[in-house]
Amino acid sequence: MADEKKSILVLGVGNILLRDEGVGVRVVERLGREFAFSDNVRLMDGGVRGMILMDPIIESDHVVIIDAVVNDHPPGTIYRLDGDDLRLSVAFKNSVHDMDLLETMCCCELISGKRPSAVIVGIEPKDYQSDPLVELSPEIEAKIPRLMELALEEIRAAGGDFAPRSDN
Repeated sequence: MADEKKSILVLGVGNILLRDEGVGVRVVERLGREFAFSDNVRLMDGGVRGMILMDPIIESDHVVIIDAVVNDHPPGTIYRLDGDDLRLSVAFKNSVHDMDLLETMCCCELISGKRPSAVIVGIEPKDYQSDPLVELSPEIEAKIPRLMELALEEIRAAGGDFAPRSDN
């Protein structure tokens, strides 16, 4: 049992039609294209699905959430939230959909008796309220490599492994 690897869910959340609001999904897409992961790591486009994400969350030991976090800091500010920060952070609650995700995490605990450990790798968006536009703003696009690095660090710290894909 001691050799069993933790199940790690890397969850990119956000609405890709609202420009920078979709940054989490875009980071997970790029991670999947550029890296191969160990069997205990699952990448998932969580979109804005809220409660529909309960099963994959309950099945996981650790969740890395990648998301846009609105906290009135300069666009491109990067956040790392874990533990009590997930419940108390104004940043986490200010995202367009994250209150649903926070509620989902709490419901997972109520239903299953367990809630996986979780961390959010977030970034302050520049534009998430304009007309529908699927491209990230240049300022946020430029931060994608750093967000990927941070997500990879979290994966490795949780017991996952990865290697660059040779077909890139």
